[in-house]
Parts: sequence; C-alpha cells; structure tokens
Amino acid sequence: MTPVNTTFDPDAAAPADAGLFGLPADPENAVVHVVPVPFDATTSYRKGTARGPEAILRASLQVDLFDVMTGTPWSKGICMLDPNAKIAKLNAKATKKADRIIELGGRIGKNKELAKDLALVNAIGAEVNAIVREQVDRILDAGKLPCVVGGDHSTPFGGIQACSERFPNFGILHFDAHADLREAYEGFEWSHASIMHNVVTKLPKVSKLVQVGIRDLGEREHALIASPKGKIHTLFDVDWGRAKADGTNLRHMVRKTIQQLPDHVWVSFDVDGLDPTLCPNTGTPVPGGLSWHDAMLWLEELSRSSRRVVGLDLNEVSPGDAPDDVDSWDAIVGARLLYRLIGTALLTR
Repeated sequence: MTPVNTTFDPDAAAPADAGLFGLPADPENAVVHVVPVPFDATTSYRKGTARGPEAILRASLQVDLFDVMTGTPWSKGICMLDPNAKIAKLNAKATKKADRIIELGGRIGKNKELAKDLALVNAIGAEVNAIVREQVDRILDAGKLPCVVGGDHSTPFGGIQACSERFPNFGILHFDAHADLREAYEGFEWSHASIMHNVVTKLPKVSKLVQVGIRDLGEREHALIASPKGKIHTLFDVDWGRAKADGTNLRHMVRKTIQQLPDHVWVSFDVDGLDPTLCPNTGTPVPGGLSWHDAMLWLEELSRSSRRVVGLDLNEVSPGDAPDDVDSWDAIVGARLLYRLIGTALLTR
C-alpha cells in the first residue's frame, strides 16, 4: 500500500486534534469514509450506544497503526466524517417518544396518543435511513469504501440498501448475539431488533444473509431462519461452542460458512456478537459469543476468500457510565475492532 501522506509518521503519538486513528482528516484522499450515526432511540434494554461513535473516535488515537494481521490500513487513508447535524436532534426527538412505548413493551392498545408517537418514531427511523443512504451513495460515487458506525444496529440499513442496488451477487455477513429478524419489534418498524428482517424482506437484491454468533432469538425468528427459501444461513453460537469443545477444525468450519456468501459482501458487526467481557456496556449483552481470536479467525478467512467487502458497519458500542474524557473498555475494544474490520475490507479490494 502506498501512503496517501508521505509526511505522516504512523509510529508517532497522535496529536490531540487528529482524526480517526490519529490520521489527518482528509476525505478527498482517504479511501475509507467512516459515517458516524449517533442514534439509539429504539434501544429496548440499555441505552448509550449513541455515544459510541465519539467514544470510538477518542479511543482510536491509542491504536497502533501497524497491524500484524492486515498490514498498514492507515496508508490508504481512513477518515471519519462529521456526523450529520440532524441525527442528534432526531435521536433526542425519537427517544422522548419511544421511551413511553418501550416501557409498555410496545403494548399500546388503542391509545391514540401513543399510536401517534409510534408513527413519529417510525417516520424518524425512515428519515435516518435516508440520511445514511445519501451519505453512503456519495461515498460510493467517489469510489470510496463506506463504513457506518452506530449507534444501535438499526443505523446501517440505508448503507446496506445503497450497496445492494449497486453490486450484483450481494450478501451480508452478520456478527451478532441476536438474529435481529423480529418484525417491527415493540411496534418500531426500524428497530435495532429488526434490522435483518428489514434487509431480507425489503431489499430484494440481497441474495444471502450469513449469521455468526447467534444465541438469543425468538421462535418466529428461528422459523424464518429455517424457511425452505434458503436466503438465511445461521451458525448458532451453541454449534460453534460444541465444535470448539469437540476439537473440530474451526478454520475449515469458517471457510465452509463463508462459502455461503456471494461475491460482494457487506460486513455487519454488532459488538454483542463478542463475548460480553469485551463489551460489558453494550445495549443487550448475552453470555457466550466469540472470543477476540475467534472473531479474528473469521476476518482472516474472509480476507483470504474470493469475496469483496464493499461496505461494513460496527454497532452497539457503548461507553457506559464513562465520562466523555475517559476511554471505556468498550470503546478501546471497539476502536481496535473497527481498525481490523477496515483492514480486512481493504485486503479484499
């Protein structure tokens, strides 16, 4: 990789005013454009992921830029764009309305006021999707690699939609504790728990959804996975755990699963797909999950496959109660995971 800035020293300490990973904020020359989406209005358990993009940005200044696994991703240029000014306002507005509905578990009955609130939250979700899609379309028009950082897991829909309409043979590699196949969870059409339901039902050009780490799901979600249509392939966490206990060749298992993916891939990584010791403040933590090295095995094999990563997202990183000037463990892990995800994607280009 040829550095985009020959005067930049990747081994030097990052200046306080530096961009993501301590790099110059240079959108024109950066190959990777990171879109922050601080939105978590429909979070159904523990909020805080709206603070994720800013927390990851701060923690990224301590990430060493030489990576023994992916080389020097920094040299292609990585730039986090400024958040769209409307997102924070939309999040505050939607959260105020959504919280009352979430308290009732979505059981609003014939309450007209709550029905109006629900309609507003759904409209705001659609607006966020449109904003993200417009940003990702511009990134793709410029020949760059889009990366969406949430926020909750509802945030990348617009980006996935944009890529699905540009790239043939397009699919999703989805890391998560949850299947996210619930239809309008708690009444919210664009719920974080509905992202993959929306992907497989509303984006006809998505030919395959491959899920990894799934260990918390509903009966109807399981039935959708088992549908004879065969659009969804899920490797459940229990099967991954049994394979590890039995001494199964995990690399072979990973390769076989990745073979389910089409040529062009969007990687969607909900951080709760990891063991919760790596992300204790995430919105909906679940015991089990991928170890750090498990996750890196998946990324390594993806980079070695013939697939091309055309977009990616990282979501559900929450700094918890950490003050804004203190890097939480979640943000430290999130920043390093983001660098590896970007590095993996660049190896496939």
